[in-house]
Amino acid sequence: MITSVFHPPAGHCEANPCQPTMFAVNIFLVLCVANLPVSTLALPFEQKGFMEFDAEAERDGLLMRDVEYGSTMEELLPVELTCPLACTCTNRVVQCSDLNLHYVPMEIPHDTKLLDLQNNVISELGENDFMGLSNLDTLVLVNNHISRIHPRAFLPLLQMQKLYISHNMLTAVPKNLPPSLLELRINDNHIKRVPQGAFAGLDKINSIEMGQNPIQSSSFEHGAFHGLTLNYLRISGAKLTAIPKNLPESLHELHLDHNLIKAIEVHDLSHCSHLVRLGLGHNRIRTIEHGSLAYLYNLRELHLNNNNLVEVPTGLAYMSHLQVVYLHGNNISKIEANDFCSDTSDVARASYSSISLFSNPVKYWEVDPKAFRCVNNAVGVQFGNARK
Repeated sequence: MITSVFHPPAGHCEANPCQPTMFAVNIFLVLCVANLPVSTLALPFEQKGFMEFDAEAERDGLLMRDVEYGSTMEELLPVELTCPLACTCTNRVVQCSDLNLHYVPMEIPHDTKLLDLQNNVISELGENDFMGLSNLDTLVLVNNHISRIHPRAFLPLLQMQKLYISHNMLTAVPKNLPPSLLELRINDNHIKRVPQGAFAGLDKINSIEMGQNPIQSSSFEHGAFHGLTLNYLRISGAKLTAIPKNLPESLHELHLDHNLIKAIEVHDLSHCSHLVRLGLGHNRIRTIEHGSLAYLYNLRELHLNNNNLVEVPTGLAYMSHLQVVYLHGNNISKIEANDFCSDTSDVARASYSSISLFSNPVKYWEVDPKAFRCVNNAVGVQFGNARK
């Protein structure tokens, strides 16, 4: 602030009243301005709206700009994509096959849908091997050395639908399988016994393959398949000498080929009325009791090839849905006129698309052509002398 006082020249008051002249006022203002700080030379303050301030601050770099789809208040965390060493991870499929792995690898992404661990040397599945993989749909463990599975190993797999664990060293059906399971393949292991409740809790499962195990007909305890609504069951290449008892009534396909079955008794298939396809090829079947096939109302395919049959099974002519019959590779030497086709007009007749009879001692030129009157295909009957 200016503290000095301006005094007019001597004698000036005598000539004029003692009042500041215009000249003096101007000089006073100039002196005042000269002594002000430099910052006071800025333009007068103008009130700005928020949007104007925001734009100006952004231009001057005073305000952090929001990132797209984010906020200045949110911390941006880096996304870490994990994948086990030497494996390939693409589209939620983790490929770890043929890597000589001894254990289930760590750092498997939690959103994995398919985990392929086949063709390794894994010998054991631990309790925490699949922890966090609740989204897993398919687990492939084929062709390892697995002999031990922790009872809680599969519990984290809440959505698993397919388990392929064939070609290992298991001696029993794995315990505590997820209730979500739809398909189980445990072929070619060392399973000798299937106890009651072996598949307990698998209410949704529709397919089981357990062939190439040393399973005998007596290996299935009563209630082994209790509660299951299976559509498909394959026990091929085992040591069955008879059709197992108490099979699921819901079965649509049953494959028991490449076993040691010698006969089909009258009640063996009494609970299998829903069967559409029955595979009994490559056994030692010599006799099929009369009426044994009468329960198979819906059967469309019957495979009895490569057995020891000496005649066409009775009852085929009355199976109205039957379309395909494999009888090649047997010891059938004679075919009667009504073996395949019914001569009763009030009974629904079978209508075949294929009947195979090659590799049998029957002489086709001695067969009455009327025996195949219900075959709807001109080349539907195969004769010949091909080897078994």
